[in-house]
Formats: sequence, C-alpha cells, structure tokens
Amino acid sequence: MNRLSAWLFTPVPLARVALFRRFVYAFVIVDVLLLHTSGFRHGWADPVWYQPLIMGEWLNIPAADVAQVMILKWGTVAVAALALTGRFPRLTGLLVAVGWIWYQYVAFAYGKVDHDRGDFVVALAVLPLIGLAAATDHRRSESAGFAFRAMQLAAIATYFLSAWAKVRFGGWDWVNSATITRAVIRRGTFLGDWLLHIPWSLHAFQWVLFSAEMLSPVIFFVGEKWRRRMVAAWFVFHAATYSVITIAFWPHLIMMLAFLPLEEYRDQVMSRWARRRGRARLRATP
Repeated sequence: MNRLSAWLFTPVPLARVALFRRFVYAFVIVDVLLLHTSGFRHGWADPVWYQPLIMGEWLNIPAADVAQVMILKWGTVAVAALALTGRFPRLTGLLVAVGWIWYQYVAFAYGKVDHDRGDFVVALAVLPLIGLAAATDHRRSESAGFAFRAMQLAAIATYFLSAWAKVRFGGWDWVNSATITRAVIRRGTFLGDWLLHIPWSLHAFQWVLFSAEMLSPVIFFVGEKWRRRMVAAWFVFHAATYSVITIAFWPHLIMMLAFLPLEEYRDQVMSRWARRRGRARLRATP
C-alpha cells in the first residue's frame, strides 16, 4: 500500500499544473465556440427528442431551452477565460467543470455520446483541487501529483476500454472485417480513398490500432524517455487517423499532455528565446 500510495501521489511541479491548465481551459473555449456546438442548437430542439442520460435521471434535468444553452455557452466561455489568468483557480475551475459538463450533457442527450470526452471530465474535476500554481513555480506538490495520475489513468483507460468494447460488442470481426474500409467510404479523405486500393493496409491498420489500445497501460511501466516516445507515437497515430477518416479525439489529445514535463519544454523554449535575443542585441550594439 505504501508503494501504491507513493505512485499515486508522486509529486509534480506546480509549473506543470499552471501550463496544463492553460491547455485545458483554452480548449474549453475553442470546443464550445467551434468544435462541439450541437449543445447550443439543441436549445431550439423539440423536447420530444430529449432522452435523459444517467446524470439527467439522477439530477432530474429537464430538456434544455434557449435561455439555458445561452447561459451555458457564454457563461462557460467567460469563466474559462478567467480561469486562463490563473486567478481563483478553485472557484473558476469548479464553474468551468459544471458549465462544460452540463453543456456536453445537452449535446449528448439528443444523440450518441462521444467516448473521447470522458477522460476530459476527469481533468476538469481534479484540477480545481490543486489551488494556486504559477508557470515559474517549480515546487512539487503531492496533490498535483495525484491529480495528474488520475488524468493519466483516465486517458489510458480510454484506450484500453475502447479496445475491450470493440471485441465485446463487435466481436473479433471488428479487427478481421472491413471496419476501417467502411469508415473511409463514409468519411474518407483523398489519402483514405487511395488506401482503398490497398485493402490489406486498412485491415492491418485495424490490428495495429487494437493492439496499441490493448497495450496502452505499458506506458506506466516504462522509463521517462520511452514514455515521451509513446505519447509522441499516439499523437502521430491520431494525426494519421485524421488524415484518413477525418476523426479526431481533440479533448483526449489534451489529456495525453498530462504525461509530459511541460515545464521543461517551457524552460527550454524560454532559454533559447533569451539566447537569441541576447545575440540580436550584441549584433545591434555599435
């Protein structure tokens, strides 16, 4: 239990918290305004199409109306903008979590539920627990460590449970049939259309995808260097998926940043920028 506790609460620099929060809350604004906008349109939908999800049944949430979606949309954007400043992180983080989750509920209560947003809910729930954090603060925090470990576990669970669901509901035909081929025909790009003429490649891609998802928990058992490489490989994979069938798991990609030492990357960028400015000043000195 002591080893498990030490792993769950491995201290994380507060600078990483501040930087990760910026990615999360900036994405909330982009998502509400540009990416996932169906929740706003459902304010004008006929309530007959409303099908409460489990959360709606527990909390007795009625069908959305125009006033509700207006408040959720613009209120969430406004609070997320305030959260980006780093002020009142507990209060603003809580309000962003409530607003964004409710807004997603309005979207999904009229159709399918996108599984790529489940882990992002975890991020919104745990980030307010940390409190104040500055991008230049390299002090380590156990509470931040627990929050990041929770986000990492949620992100990897998204991959692993997705693979399990494939064979649970679709059987082994999911990887042995023309699943990706069908997706390319429905929403493919010029690259996907080209791959249709190489059918074995799409079949192989199904097995690569399934195997990668099943083996995703390995990321917790490798060293830091390989962990970064695995995250990079996942980003390449998602880029390839988008280039073939135009499907992107945007909030999940934000979650994968929880595995990276963002403060180190920031320090490297700032150091290089300072050196370039120093050289520029020397050249400008008469």
